[in-house]
Amino acid sequence: MEKKGTKEQLLMLFENNKGLFLSGEYIAEILGISRTAVWKSVQTLRNEGYNISAVRNKGYSLSVESDILSTQGIKKYLKKDWSDMPLEVYQSVNSTNTVAREKAAAGAEDGYTVVAGNQTAGRGRMGRSFHSPAKTGIYISIVLRPERYDPQQAVKLTTMAAVAVCEAIESVSGEKAEIKWVNDVFVQEKKVCGILTEASFNLEDGMLEYAVLGVGINVFEPEGGFPDEIKNIAGAVFSKSENDAKNRLAGQFINHFMKYYHNVNGDSDYAEEYRRRSFVIGKNVNVITPKGTREALVLDVDRECRLLVEYEDGTRESLFSGEISIRLTQN
Repeated sequence: MEKKGTKEQLLMLFENNKGLFLSGEYIAEILGISRTAVWKSVQTLRNEGYNISAVRNKGYSLSVESDILSTQGIKKYLKKDWSDMPLEVYQSVNSTNTVAREKAAAGAEDGYTVVAGNQTAGRGRMGRSFHSPAKTGIYISIVLRPERYDPQQAVKLTTMAAVAVCEAIESVSGEKAEIKWVNDVFVQEKKVCGILTEASFNLEDGMLEYAVLGVGINVFEPEGGFPDEIKNIAGAVFSKSENDAKNRLAGQFINHFMKYYHNVNGDSDYAEEYRRRSFVIGKNVNVITPKGTREALVLDVDRECRLLVEYEDGTRESLFSGEISIRLTQN
């Protein structure tokens, strides 16, 4: 029987030496297992889709063109401060937010992260479904337990995440990423990311007990394109296959988000970054509320990432996440 954890240890070794050949003898010595166990673990990884070459007198090598989500693949891109975060990667789940909320309710610690390559019941804001096909996107949910957050402060988690997604996309792809208030990220005028933050509040004091931050990023366009209902608005970060794109994006998002999350009142000015990346300032929009739709001009985004709008009658309002959604008017 394969030693528990051998496959995971071997994958980490391959990920950290991607493209290099490692002899069976060397691997066996490093992992403290037999060469037969090495061979069996290599076969297991191959069956899971990893492209591992075997050359006589050279050993085994994980192809640099591999693009499979894995805990080991993501962690090699994490900065030291976040490298010990509890992280679980699934090939498919019903919803990463659902899994993370169940873990949070059971006591999962701050920073516990779920990542998947496919969601069978992905959720967006206002109860909408979120298109989550296999092998083309990454879906990330993080359990957060910030101290003494009220409902308005909890909104910051979504806006921090939007900035972090933009920075991750730009660092990995070189593409400029912008924010459509409040939680959508666009590249080349197409939506490539949606964010859903769900929270549980303490009934006694009204403060945040925990939040689950969910992020879905379209890394590649699905084979055959996006469904008809979203094909005119949806886009992807990459137009063609990129080596290790999913693990890189996931790792960089975590790095950038955790930087802001742990420096809310420090020198990491995510609010200014959010404002700078907003592409709705100065544009006419439809403000959609349960009471109906009103046309307005977007004047600015303030330090709390609220949207300042002016309606046709001259009245102004600062809008919070959760109260409205925004749809750009057609010129």
